[in-house]
Amino acid sequence: MTGEPVRRLDEGALRALVPRVLGGLVRRGEDFDAAEDALQEALLEALRVWPGHPPRDPRAWLTAVATRRLVDARRSEAARRRREETTDPEWRPAATEQGDDTLFLLFCCCHPDLAPTSQVALTLRAVGGLTTGEIADAFYVPAATMAQRISRAKRTLRGRPLDQPGDLAVVLRVLYLIYTTGHAGRVDLAGEAIRLARQLTLATEEPEARGLLALMLLNHARLPARLDPEGRIVTLDRQDRGLWDTREIAEGVRVLQSALARERPGRYQIEAAIAALHDDAATAAETDWPQILAWYDDLVALTAEPVRQDPAAVLGRSVAVGHVLGAAAGLRETDRLRDVIGDRHRWHAVRGHLHELDGDLEAAALAYAEAASRATNVAERDHLVRRAARARARADA
Repeated sequence: MTGEPVRRLDEGALRALVPRVLGGLVRRGEDFDAAEDALQEALLEALRVWPGHPPRDPRAWLTAVATRRLVDARRSEAARRRREETTDPEWRPAATEQGDDTLFLLFCCCHPDLAPTSQVALTLRAVGGLTTGEIADAFYVPAATMAQRISRAKRTLRGRPLDQPGDLAVVLRVLYLIYTTGHAGRVDLAGEAIRLARQLTLATEEPEARGLLALMLLNHARLPARLDPEGRIVTLDRQDRGLWDTREIAEGVRVLQSALARERPGRYQIEAAIAALHDDAATAAETDWPQILAWYDDLVALTAEPVRQDPAAVLGRSVAVGHVLGAAAGLRETDRLRDVIGDRHRWHAVRGHLHELDGDLEAAALAYAEAASRATNVAERDHLVRRAARARARADA
C-alpha cells in the first residue's frame, strides 16, 4: 500500500493501518494514550480528506497528521491554531517507522506493569482493532466495565518506559487469544494473528513462537470444513478433508519441524504436533491415536498438578485414551475431572463422545443434552442438541 495512490477510501485498509501507525508513534516515545487520541483525530481527518484528495502514502499521511496533533497538544492554543492548516500529505516517516511497528505495539500492550486481563484487552483494542463492546462480549462483562479496564491500562502505561515490553510467554498467550477470537467469527482476526506470529518468529529464536505459528496454521487449514452450508458445526471426524488447505498444512508441518529440532518442546509445539497428526490422517479412521496419546502424555507432564492446573489437556487425553485403550478407560479418565470441571459443558460433551464410542447411546444422549444445557455459545449448543437427538434416535431404533 505504501507508495501507491489511494483511488477510493477503503475503510478496511484504513483500519489495518491503525496498529502500525500507533506502534510507530509509541516507538518514538509518545505517550500511549495521547498517541491513540491523536491517531483517532487523524483517522477522522482521513475520512474527510481522502475521498477527494487521496494521499500517495496513506501510512505516512496518518503518521504526519497524528504527529502534528501531538505537537499541537503540547503547545499553546495560539501555536496550535497556526499549525492546523499545515498538514503535508507527502511527509515521509523516519527509518524506524518504515518497518512493521505492529509487533512493537504488541509487546508494549503486554507490558509487565499491566495485569494479564489488561494486557489482553489492550492488545485486542490497540492491535486487534476490536471495539470496546466486542472485547466486553469476549470477557462476558459490561461494555462500561471493559472501557474502564482499558482506560486504566493506558493510564498505567503513561510515563512508563516502553523499551522493556512484556515477556514472550505473555505475548504468545495474547496472540493465541487474538487468533481464537478471530477464529470464532466475531471479527476476522485469525489472519492477523498468523501474520503477527510470522513476524515474531523472525524476531526470536524461541521455539515456542514457531510452535504457536504452526498450531495456528494447522488449525486454520481446517477452517473451510468446520461449518456446513447452513452454518452448523461439523466435528473433525465428519469433516470433508478435501476442503482442508493442504498448502497451509504443509507450511505448518515445516514450521513445527523447525521448532521441534531445537529439542525444547513446550505447550504450543505439543499441541501443534497433535493437530498435525489429525491433519495427516486421510480419514478419521486412519488417525494415529497412539501417537496422539503419547503427545498428550507429554503435554500433561508439563504441569505439576495437571488435573487442577490444566484440565483441558487431561480432558483431551481422555479422548485419546478412549480411542487407544477403549471407551471405558477414557470414561475413567474423565471421572478424575468430575470435581474440577464436572460443571462445564465440555466435560459432559466428552463423556457423550466416549459413551457413543462405547455403544451406550442412551448415556451418550443424556451427556450431550447435559452439555447443551450448559453451553454458552449458540452454535455449539445447537450442535450438542443435534448430537443428543441423533444418539437418542439411534438408541430408540
